[in-house]
Amino acid sequence: MNSAYTVPAVALVVVATVLVGAFGLRVSRTTSDFYVASRTVGPRLNAAAISGEYLSAASFLGIAGLVLLQGPDMLWYPVGYTAGYLVLLLFVAAPLRRSGAYTLPDFAEARLASQGIRRLAGAFVVGVGWLYLLPQLQGAGLTLAVLTGAPGPLGGVIVAVVVVATVAAGGMRSITFVQAFQYWLKLTALLVPALFLVLAWQADGAPGHAFEEPAAFREHRVVRVDDTLDLTLDRPLTVTVSGTVDGRVHHDRRVRLDTGTHHVERGTRLAFDRGARVPEADRDSGGMSTSLAAGRAERPLYATYGLILATFLGTMGLPHVVVRFYTSPHGVAARRTTVAVLALIGGFYLLPPVYAALGRLYAPELTITGNADAAVLLLPDRVIGGLGGDLLGALVAGGAFAAFLSTASGLTMAVAGVLTQDVLPSRGVRHFRLGTVLAMAVPLAASVLVGGLPVADAVGLAFAVSASSFCPLLVLGIWWRRLTPPGAAAGMLVGGGSALVAVAVTMAGLPGSGPLRTLLAWPALWSVPLGFLTMTLVSVATPGRVPPGTAAVLARFHLPEQLRAEAKQ
Repeated sequence: MNSAYTVPAVALVVVATVLVGAFGLRVSRTTSDFYVASRTVGPRLNAAAISGEYLSAASFLGIAGLVLLQGPDMLWYPVGYTAGYLVLLLFVAAPLRRSGAYTLPDFAEARLASQGIRRLAGAFVVGVGWLYLLPQLQGAGLTLAVLTGAPGPLGGVIVAVVVVATVAAGGMRSITFVQAFQYWLKLTALLVPALFLVLAWQADGAPGHAFEEPAAFREHRVVRVDDTLDLTLDRPLTVTVSGTVDGRVHHDRRVRLDTGTHHVERGTRLAFDRGARVPEADRDSGGMSTSLAAGRAERPLYATYGLILATFLGTMGLPHVVVRFYTSPHGVAARRTTVAVLALIGGFYLLPPVYAALGRLYAPELTITGNADAAVLLLPDRVIGGLGGDLLGALVAGGAFAAFLSTASGLTMAVAGVLTQDVLPSRGVRHFRLGTVLAMAVPLAASVLVGGLPVADAVGLAFAVSASSFCPLLVLGIWWRRLTPPGAAAGMLVGGGSALVAVAVTMAGLPGSGPLRTLLAWPALWSVPLGFLTMTLVSVATPGRVPPGTAAVLARFHLPEQLRAEAKQ
């Protein structure tokens, strides 16, 4: 890929982000501006901003990569990401806005009158935010490495610096304009190249059913194996090998691989002939990057239901999504915002499957290298090539960086708000800026020190923790008057805590195989019911702990603002 075009495109996106953020800084005057934009963001602008921060690395790169690797079953990711807003619309959006809170911990304290619940909710906000920030920074590193050959951590460092500068300078008012701008940039960056890619595919006469035909190399292709893996062949295959296969060292030698499984060492180069079938790759022996894929293959139905539950219910507890509803003027505006978001992100999610199908035809080696997340970045050069491919590739690269910047901005804003409100000794703007630095420092260090799952899988784990902790708290806190502080604490600790442990074990690459791996890789199917059940049973067992004034609090959540104002008169 020609970095003479992609580097300026990325730089232009970064500069535009800073300039738009600077405009927000000019209109940020008060502490309320920094936290919730003084609750004056209308539905259109807010919907674009929510869509901009929600469409993360998982949406821009990860969905296409997972569909390329594992087929159309992975379309449950965009379906779940979109349907989560329908659940949010029906059960949470308007009452959450009417609560008058700034953050999820504010809501927990307002509903349950407990500082302990506030601190616990704050801990989960920080945990989910950091877990969600990690794949954004890793995706930025992957993008810059693919485009320019730069060291992997550099992309994450650039995103971290720009995000901290933008959020610390203008707060919520600033990033609202930034994220709205970046939604339209991301949509353009996927839509325009997709149109040209489809036209080129039709002109090329490539197969029309990418996932019904066995994946094959359309041209001679040399593949470097960066992580030790096993290749499974359903028929004999002859390749040129430079490296170690099945314990034997070869130096640019033609080797016939028989049907079955073959062990390929790290650093080996395999040259495939035109028309050769793409073998199935298994990296469980060489790392953790495909542990979710293996678990999904072992228990596909369980994995699918676990994914559906996590994405459907996890959206309502994502801190960077929820905090945006506090910026709406009133509950009706919050509901209108949610409806607009459904339309905006639903339109966007029509595009990643197009890139996945074309990637299977034009970049099938990505299933072997493990870099399927790079399919969106590589396709313009593979399909079109020349100056047109370079320009479209530059547009995609700019959109990818916009995805990292917008989502990372929202997450940093949410985590910094909690740190400022509940950890730092003061709640002023100065301490908010310090909180911004702290919010980014931990995931940035983690992105440099550790490897990661495919970005969509990593984001799915964050959804599982969110669904297991905040979904029970929000649903029961808004709709059930008998919820008590001990019940809420127990439910969050049991449901969210167990999901967090499962995610940590999964990201560490454990266990190696078997049903336990599948249970831990998709914990939402058992951790969400566990959270609801624990929260309900402990609340029923502690009826004397229902906070006084609960009826008035719930009335404030559910009565429209106009009726409340008339009642006061």
